[in-house]
Formats: sequence, structure tokens, C-alpha cells
Amino acid sequence: MSADPSQTLAFDTSCHLFDGCGFPAPGLHSFLFKPLFGDADSNLYFNKTMLLALLGSIIIVGFFWAAFAKPKIVPGKLQLVAEAGYDFVRRGVVFETIGKKEGEKYVPLVVSLFFFVWMMNLWSIIPVAQFPVTAIIAYPAGLALVVYILWVSLTFKRHGFVGAFKNFTGYDKTLGPVLPLSMTIEFFSNLLVRPFTHAVRLFANMFAGHTLLLLFTIASWYMLNGIGIAYSAVSFVMVIVMTAFELFIQAVQAYVFVLLTCSYIQGALAEHH
Repeated sequence: MSADPSQTLAFDTSCHLFDGCGFPAPGLHSFLFKPLFGDADSNLYFNKTMLLALLGSIIIVGFFWAAFAKPKIVPGKLQLVAEAGYDFVRRGVVFETIGKKEGEKYVPLVVSLFFFVWMMNLWSIIPVAQFPVTAIIAYPAGLALVVYILWVSLTFKRHGFVGAFKNFTGYDKTLGPVLPLSMTIEFFSNLLVRPFTHAVRLFANMFAGHTLLLLFTIASWYMLNGIGIAYSAVSFVMVIVMTAFELFIQAVQAYVFVLLTCSYIQGALAEHH
């Protein structure tokens, strides 16, 4: 292994099976990156994941700017792709969950969230980058916090303090004696567990997927020696399979994140009975 494993994404390329070195398994060091500039000790620095997040944002803004800067009645290929993506989120997620009348104003936010999360996930399979930004918990947590603040503020704005309290606690007087217990569970579930699971669901899937990709990629190289070549070929096939599977999961996780976002907004806007 290298002297400072936190500075490499995966493994020591000089290590192979039968060479007397152990398997350089991926671990937490695979998710740590040296600051590109700044001081890590003072927490004032800029590293690879920040760069990817910035580049991803620029790519998304640039794509939609190029597609819609001069829209045409008969759209070109770029505009057609952008319209299809925008319309998918608008109609297939926002309108289906919140409704057309209430949901229209939230379309820009949800579209932005969907494509941002998807782009951050896609970095995992893009050469050179090869790391999903959302595998760092701070990014899903930050996005979930934005949704959480919006959801809570909308609930208070629509229902007032008493109505919001009933909304958060699932108040239902027909529950009788179990009402206090039910309200306590609902309160903690909605205000504490819900934002936590919203962030962790995305993070955990991307973390696990990247770890598996690393595992099979490292194994393919590590066993590329002597009789181990046969095993290396099987591992490489798994790299291809896992990459294809990750492409699917990356899109699904972006979809699930915005679907839950719309579900929370719909719950904030719905009348409590």
C-alpha cells in the first residue's frame, strides 16, 4: 500500500496475487481526498468532491442554458432532450404527486434537484472523476435540509401553528387512549426520522454501489497474475455488470429523492382532517 492511502482513490497498482502482498481492499480511505488547495486542519479547503459538485452544477446550468437560450418551435436535438427531461419531472413527478395547480410553482426546484442529484451520482462512472459526490453524506444531508426547511415552512404557512402541530403529529381524536402515544411517534418520525432517512437513503446507495465497483475493479487488477488471470476475467465481467447496474440505480435514486420531496410538499399543502 502507499504511504498515505487517503491520497489514492483505490489501491497500490504494484500489488498482485501471489506477490506476497495482501488484497488492498477498499475502505474509508477510498472516500477521503487530499485538499486541492487550502488547509484541511482548519476546515477551509477545496477538494475533489467539491470540484465535481461545482463542475456538475456548471454542466447542468450550461446544458439547459444551451437548450433553452433560443428555443425553437421545432426543437433541435439538444432542446428535445432537455424538454423531455424537464417534462418527465414536471408531469411524471410534480403533477402526479402535488397536482398541476399547486405543483407548478415547485417545478423549477424539483427539476433542479433531480438533475443535480443525478449528475452527482453519474460522476461515479465517468473516467478520471470516478466518484459519486453523493457518497459523501454532507451533500445528501445538505439537499435534504433544503427540502426539510421548505416542508416545515410550508406547513406552518398553510396551516398555522395549531394546524401544523396536528399535521406533524398526525392528530386524530378518534384514536382515543392511544392518541398521545401515536402523536409522540408521529412527531419524532416526521421531524427527526424523515429528514434523516431522506438523506441516508441516497447516501447509502451511492456509498455501497461505489464500494462494490471498487471491490471488483481492485480484484480484477490484483488477480491479474499467473493462474489468477481466470479469476480476474470473472471479476472484470462483474465490473461491467455493476457499472450497468449503477447507471440504473443512479437514475432511480435521483427519482426517489425528488419523489419524496414532492410527497413532503404535498403533505404540507394538504388539508388536515
